[in-house]
Amino acid sequence: MRIARAGLIYFLVVFAAGFALALVRLPFLVPRFGVRTAELMEMPVMLAVIAWASWRLARRHRDLARGLRLLAGLLALLLLGSAELLLAWCLGQQSPGEYVASRDPVSGSVYLASLLVFAVAPALWRPGTSPER
Repeated sequence: MRIARAGLIYFLVVFAAGFALALVRLPFLVPRFGVRTAELMEMPVMLAVIAWASWRLARRHRDLARGLRLLAGLLALLLLGSAELLLAWCLGQQSPGEYVASRDPVSGSVYLASLLVFAVAPALWRPGTSPER
């Protein structure tokens, strides 16, 4: 149960940050710079959020083995993917295939790599370390 809760909180923190950034990216950055550049500009911020949230997960759950933290990250990835596809369907009336096909090939590839980082990041921290080191 602790793994599920850790994964859920990790997902919620990162999803909320991404949602908040989208509220800036879509109306302000996309019209000025285009979709690709706007998404690439957002990526370092999201990676910082992922690093911080995964560090907090590892720090809060010091007693969870690395494999269990990886499981929490994979659960968070499943939740994030489900939420994105659900939002694409609800807001844009896009099927999962249409949503994936509509992604920019460059920023979409970087986004895919960030999803991999998102999934494994909780397992990469040693409890007791900090992002500043």
